[in-house]
Amino acid sequence: MASGAGDAAGPSLFDGLRRDYQALFGDSWSPYLGAVLLVAVLTALMASGQFWGIFGGLKLWGDWLNNAIGLGPLLGLKADLESPVMHRMSLMNGTLVAGAFAAALLGRQFAMHRAPKLEYVWGALGGVLMGVGASLAGGCTTGGFFTPIVHGSPAGWAMAAGLILGALVGLKLLLWTLEHVQWGMAAPPTGDDPGLRDWHPLAGWLVLAGAVLWAMSWAASGDAKLVSRAILILAGLSIGFVMQRSRLCFARAMREPFMTAEGEMTKAIILALALAMPVAALLFEKKVLDPYLAIPPTFWIGSLAGGILFGVGMVFAGGCASGALWRMGEGHLKLWVATFAFAWSGSTFSALAKGWNLLAVEQNIDTMLDETRVGTQVFLPQVLDGWLPALLLSYGILVAWYLLVRYNESTEKFTVL
Repeated sequence: MASGAGDAAGPSLFDGLRRDYQALFGDSWSPYLGAVLLVAVLTALMASGQFWGIFGGLKLWGDWLNNAIGLGPLLGLKADLESPVMHRMSLMNGTLVAGAFAAALLGRQFAMHRAPKLEYVWGALGGVLMGVGASLAGGCTTGGFFTPIVHGSPAGWAMAAGLILGALVGLKLLLWTLEHVQWGMAAPPTGDDPGLRDWHPLAGWLVLAGAVLWAMSWAASGDAKLVSRAILILAGLSIGFVMQRSRLCFARAMREPFMTAEGEMTKAIILALALAMPVAALLFEKKVLDPYLAIPPTFWIGSLAGGILFGVGMVFAGGCASGALWRMGEGHLKLWVATFAFAWSGSTFSALAKGWNLLAVEQNIDTMLDETRVGTQVFLPQVLDGWLPALLLSYGILVAWYLLVRYNESTEKFTVL
């Protein structure tokens, strides 16, 4: 009897499984783990001859919207746009949202997060600035900053400088508005039904299973294009899942040192870059992937100016491009507004800038590199005669960045709050 009573009172197998489930799907992962897993996914993506980008897909969504509201002909947009499901970046964007949605459901963290009215205004304003900035820089925090650095281009470092400066300016502007603007700051009721959350894990598994089956069906189709798109489905799904679980966010990496002096997210992004750069260099040397595919012709004016505008915008929007997408998957309505504005302004400004010949791409006959009026393609291994000096320069910048972040954590010298 005593043994039976002890068994009933003691921990059970199911208690342990519940704790394991909570640690895996309920508690947030370390951003450093998120950085390592992100690089693992990107390595697989690059090994398939493809790369990560976001802005091109969002711009396609904006092109579809402009055509739908009748602005397409005025902007010179094509009438026969590629399907959002077949477009490489658009497909990854959609599956990134799905991956974050599944992760949020599994952790019972999904809800329709409503914001005060003024936050939607800031979301729209931030999204517009992000769209203009990404157009000038040739990409967002993914395609204009992270991926170009991994591909050996200083365009990414130029945008990083702009993002940091823009985040500082954006924070100062946002603080001013909080002190002087009172309209629309009342928090709306949540309207969340906690009882529904009991069904969230089941729905999350169904989302994951549906996406995996979709990818498997395309992989088995025998069509080369569908096979490549199947890889993108799994990559986007994995990136969204990892970013939601680890809260990985480029906007936080640029913004937090100025807000709270907290540098964990910044150091996680530094780690991701440090891991990804030599992997990419090896794949480029093996001719698995052409590095120029992801190097925008915007160094240095477009990258820097675009980074500044994007940095201001992401502070008001509450997230960068990838951060906005995975927060959409969590149900943050403000980020839906910001992404909508981002897509529309990216489409509109890109079309206008091309009409002004600002972003019209031409090839320099002497260098055979793409150029625009805001910059050119620059590949560090070509400029510095090899990968070794290019990597040494990039790692030197990473070390300097890390030391500045670490110094700020200890002294709070750079905070504006």
